[in-house]
Amino acid sequence: MATAKSEVVSVRVEPHIKAALQTAAERELRSLANMIEVMVVAYCRENDVPLEGVPAETLAGTKPRKQ
Repeated sequence: MATAKSEVVSVRVEPHIKAALQTAAERELRSLANMIEVMVVAYCRENDVPLEGVPAETLAGTKPRKQ
């Protein structure tokens, strides 16, 4: 099964933001990159941002939007 290559996104954040992301990732037993993916998907669900083309495995670890 072929998988799509992932994209690289580089961002600069304040040290306290990075620390909070690392803490969140550790609590969820996730990598920092995966924690950011989960947070983005959750944001998109909460704010009706389309998620077409997002692989099921990315969505699997996120909680569905409350209705």
